[in-house]
Amino acid sequence: MCGFIKDKTPKAVARRKRIVLTSFAILLASVVLLPLGGYLYSGLSAQAAAEEQTNPRANYWRAVRQGNTGYTAVMGQETNTLIQNGGQNWRQWRNGPVANISPWFLALVLLSLGLLFLLRGTMKIEGTLSGRTVTRYNVAERVIHWYVAILFIILTITGLSLLFGRAVLIPILGYSGFSDWANFSILLHNYLGPFFTVGVVLAVIAWIKDNIPTATDWQWFKEGVGGILAKGKHPHAERFNAGEKVFVFWLGLIVLGAIVSITGFMLIGWIGEQMRATMQLVNVIHAVASIVWIGIICGHIYLGLATEGALQGMTRGQVSEEWAKQHHDLWYKQAKKG
Repeated sequence: MCGFIKDKTPKAVARRKRIVLTSFAILLASVVLLPLGGYLYSGLSAQAAAEEQTNPRANYWRAVRQGNTGYTAVMGQETNTLIQNGGQNWRQWRNGPVANISPWFLALVLLSLGLLFLLRGTMKIEGTLSGRTVTRYNVAERVIHWYVAILFIILTITGLSLLFGRAVLIPILGYSGFSDWANFSILLHNYLGPFFTVGVVLAVIAWIKDNIPTATDWQWFKEGVGGILAKGKHPHAERFNAGEKVFVFWLGLIVLGAIVSITGFMLIGWIGEQMRATMQLVNVIHAVASIVWIGIICGHIYLGLATEGALQGMTRGQVSEEWAKQHHDLWYKQAKKG
């Protein structure tokens, strides 16, 4: 009977271990990879079957949708481009992130204001009213404010109708009813837009001198956002506090006002070249900037209603001395001197 003697030297043992480990790795890889061959075969077969059933001109139209330059008999913008694929991209952005995120943003703003009201309530005037008043806004300022405010509300209603109307209004008005309202909204929105811009410019001219940032503004934010979040605190404030300066004037009127106005003029064809790709981008920018601005104005309206005595400043032009001392003490001192 033949036999053999195993080599038990360290070198031989190490070699046998390598062989065993390599074999195990190959076996494990085979167990994992071989079943995938079935998926590969199935995929190739399905692709082959799909190619047999696909319209033979499908690849041609795919190439067309890429916006490749060819030849057309039509003269003018985008000549020799059979299909401008940017429309599909614009629709995906408008009906996707813009139309889906915007309602959540506005809902979050309204929810936050509602929560603030539950926690903070109405900001009452402290102390007994003496009956003495001080002029807060003159007639010209009030006319500008309500002119801009009314147009802003109309443009908000018509703009949101066009942005969310298909999802919100069609179930209520029906297709024909929404079509009539949408056509009217477009005409009204485009007609009033330039008049609104004029009002924004007048508001900037009227109030820019009172909205220059000062060292007092930072302290206003530090002390519970002007006492809004910290009940009982009333930090120093000039004619307009830091919140009004930053959000309502500089971010609202200056930044967003400029973006909304310029993009609006581009959309109605008053400025810029009417290239389709440019108009699609401008439309998205116009919508996003408008939504952010609406959110800011919601906060502005809330504070005007929730702060006792604030609204009469813009309706009658006068505010009580107690209100002025409590919310805008530095301005009150200057007004009394003047």
